[in-house]
Parts: sequence; structure tokens; C-alpha cells
Amino acid sequence: MARIHLMSGVGEKLDLPAIAKISYADLGDALSKGAADFWAKPSHYLLLALIYPVIGIVLTVWMNGYQTWPLLYPLIGGFALLGPVAALPLYEISKQREEGRRPSWRDAFRVMSSPAIGSIVVVGVMLLVLFTLWLTAAQSIYQGIFGSVAPRTLDGLFAQVFGSPDGMSLLVMGTGVGALFALAVLCTSVIAFPLLIDRDVGAYVAIETSVRAVTKNIGPMLAWGLIVGAAVFIGSALLFVGLAVVLPILGHATWHLYRKLVPQTSLIR
Repeated sequence: MARIHLMSGVGEKLDLPAIAKISYADLGDALSKGAADFWAKPSHYLLLALIYPVIGIVLTVWMNGYQTWPLLYPLIGGFALLGPVAALPLYEISKQREEGRRPSWRDAFRVMSSPAIGSIVVVGVMLLVLFTLWLTAAQSIYQGIFGSVAPRTLDGLFAQVFGSPDGMSLLVMGTGVGALFALAVLCTSVIAFPLLIDRDVGAYVAIETSVRAVTKNIGPMLAWGLIVGAAVFIGSALLFVGLAVVLPILGHATWHLYRKLVPQTSLIR
């Protein structure tokens, strides 16, 4: 029975939220509201925001020490793949602000006591598996083109990628495969976590609703994926420090995007 609840939520049937049509303008509005949430009281999120650049810097030092620089680009992409999990506390903050409350930083962690925490963990594990598969695929592509000997420095990596004929093949193949993984994450989890925080519908319904949201709004949702990818890349390029602002804003904006796709007044079909 516990496994059934994790997958299908509470109740005797699968509650499938109705999906609304959105426009490209809704993306801008969601980003604007996300920025407003972040700047309302950014001190509440300072601790959370610092986690991202710290992790990025630690990964950079690790790569420098163990000559794993070829994984730099895949790891930057991984921030986008795991972003929905990292943004869980931010969804809770945006939800409470939407309800007219004045949340403190402690409220960000109330998600840990959510009735849907089991289902949240299930979806989170799925994303972790996709992240691991992406790193494995990226490493295989690199070794298939350049062999198993990796450059010892970042300068060596740039010289290898941009100074050799095979470098363009690596960029094209790596970006193409990475885009497929990003599309899989977009389809299965773009609003899965906000939905689980809002309604205890189970992992299956959360994933299924995300897929329907993307297929019903293919243009705007693909544009949203490009916005997230570009923002994460820019934030990472600024020595990862830019992620301290980029990822929290994207997290809050995702909640407002969810609310546009699944309105509070939407009927369950």
C-alpha cells in the first residue's frame, strides 16, 4: 500500500490535474514573479543560495586535482538536470508568499515534512539516475574521441577541444546527447515537484502531468528549457558565483510557471 501511495497518491483513483494553455509572455511573467520572490527578502535564501557556488568551486578544485576536466561541461549541464531537486525549498517559499504569508528561512525546509515527501524522493532518485547516466555518456563520448588520457589543466582542455579537428565533433555530439537528457528532465519533472508540494498526487501523476504540460505547450515549454539552460550556463561561467542568483530566481519562477499550467481552480479530469 505504501508503494501504491508513492506512485499514485491518496484517494481511490489517479487525480490528473487539468493543464492550461500558456503563451511565451507567461514565461516572462513567471520570471518576473520569481525575481520578485527572490528579492523580497533575499536574506532568507542566503544560506541556500551560497550552496550552489560552493559546490561549483569544490567541483572545480576536485577536477583540477584529479585531472577530470573533461567532465566540467557535463557537470555544468548537471546543475540544470538536478535543479528541480535543489529548488524544492524555494517552491515552498513561493507557495507561502502566494498565500499571503511572510515566510522565514525556516519555512523553506517545511518541504521535508510534506505528506508527499516519499513521492518527492522517488522523482528525485529518477533525476539522480538521469544525471549519472548523463555523466557516463559524456565520459564515453570524450574517451571515444580523445582516448582515456585526460588533460591535466583547464588550459589543456581548451587547447584540446578548440585546437584540434576532433574538438568540434566532441562539442556537437556532447551537446546533442546532453540536449536529449535535458529534454527528458524537462518533460518528466518541469512541474512535478511543485505539483507534489501543492497536492499529494503521487510520483506517477506528477510525472504524467509534467509530460502533458510539455506536450500541450510544446513551444513555450521548449523555450523555458532553453532559458533555464542558458541561465545556468551563464551563472556557471561566472566562476559559479552567478548561480547564487540565477538558480533561486529560476526556482521561484518555476513555481509561478506551475501555477499558470495548473491553476488553483483547475478541475480534475
